[in-house]
Amino acid sequence: MSFEKLLVIGVIAAFLIGPTRLPAYAAKLGQFVRSLRRLADDVQQQVREEVGDSVDLDWRRYDPRQYDPRRIIREALLAEPGPEPASRSLERSAPDAP
Repeated sequence: MSFEKLLVIGVIAAFLIGPTRLPAYAAKLGQFVRSLRRLADDVQQQVREEVGDSVDLDWRRYDPRQYDPRRIIREALLAEPGPEPASRSLERSAPDAP
């Protein structure tokens, strides 16, 4: 989310919640974000303990925002055709049933 969107959400929240209850809700939100961050760190640590340090996970590789359907289609269309799968070659060579 961009800063402008967060600012708009904050202004709307200030109007809906009111200035008297806003600090309490902001503190609860801060606690929630800290607990989520702690949970993510714990999960990463547990994965490293179970898998080992030899495997370095690049979490950015799994970011869904990096997948551009136009780029994927363009690469698929420009790729050299590979060998035909064995199942297709068998389908073509099998005689038709009467």
